[in-house]
Amino acid sequence: MLPSLRHDLDIMPSPVPDRPGILIRDPMRYSDAVLIIPYAFGTALKCFDGQHSELDLRAVGDTRLQLLDALRESGFLDDEVFAELRRRREGEFARAAVREPAHAGSGYPVEPKALEETMRGYIDRAQLHGSLATLAIAAPHVSPFGGWQSYQAAYKSLPPDAENRTFVILGTSHYGPVDKFGLTRKPFLTPLGATRPNIELIERLSARAGDAINEEDYCHSVEHSIEFQVLFLQWIYGPGISIVPILCGCFARSIYLGGKPEDNDGVNRFIGELGEIAARADGGLTWVLGVDMAHIGRRYGDEVPAYAHRDHMIEVAERDRARNERVIAGDADGFWELIQQNRDDLRWCGSSPFYTFLKAVPGIQGTVERYEQWNIDEASVVSFAGISFKREQ
Repeated sequence: MLPSLRHDLDIMPSPVPDRPGILIRDPMRYSDAVLIIPYAFGTALKCFDGQHSELDLRAVGDTRLQLLDALRESGFLDDEVFAELRRRREGEFARAAVREPAHAGSGYPVEPKALEETMRGYIDRAQLHGSLATLAIAAPHVSPFGGWQSYQAAYKSLPPDAENRTFVILGTSHYGPVDKFGLTRKPFLTPLGATRPNIELIERLSARAGDAINEEDYCHSVEHSIEFQVLFLQWIYGPGISIVPILCGCFARSIYLGGKPEDNDGVNRFIGELGEIAARADGGLTWVLGVDMAHIGRRYGDEVPAYAHRDHMIEVAERDRARNERVIAGDADGFWELIQQNRDDLRWCGSSPFYTFLKAVPGIQGTVERYEQWNIDEASVVSFAGISFKREQ
């Protein structure tokens, strides 16, 4: 039997005008290869589902065997070549002293002067108008150049004198297993410098949440949902900020099968321990959520193209508003009921960080500082917002 195509690959129409076809790349960066498969090979590509043999592949054309070689050499098949790539890359991350910047040069400039100019354009540190009563913010995790106004709206809500706090950053884990939380003890490095992980809190979560935790989660090495928040926090408070970086895996079982996320014992223990940390923090923590909302359009499997704030995206905005009303009211259960409707057909990738925060830190009230929809490509839209939170008065 032919090995299966890996389920975690990005597969999309080629964006290269003179090379039409199907683009395949590895967002996990186990492999650096990028393939563009001609559309004529589309039928052959379907043979890599674990249910077809090499004879089936030959039946659609002998030249299609070239596809087998290309996929295998690229590490795109679930076979021994990929297993070795994964073992090597995960071992390298586990041994690394720091978490290297994965999105410098793509999500933001590498060169310090260019980065300083860019960040100054996003937010002037003199614009911060929050007080120490600001407990948390939620900001996007789209590339800052696409969502900078919502980033700005969220980060302006922080107080200018919070540099001695620890920032608990809850980010979406786009690639991690369901019902799991990813931790790392590594400092996050950006062109601005290196953070300081709060080892005491990280160790406490690790010790008390058991198998709900992925230790030194490799997903941290490629994930952008926390890296972009680190960049903004460093720009505001300096590179050596204290952080607890937590990747929140999707609560898919609850979305598709019903019940609450905390019906899973591991999720329940983790949220419970996070709540204990929050209750005993005595003002020493600020919570930062790196979250996007709806994902609509052809990039996400919809047949109909999506255009920001037009056509059916107007209805999406209304449904986003209803969910955000539950968020800013601190209503975790009401929020989750809306997520479960139609098995989250809006594809809110930030639902698990939001729910984790609302459960761990009850008694908050929020303000939606800004809401946006952005065409991430010509036929697909991502929505997001900048939100601030304080304790209920």
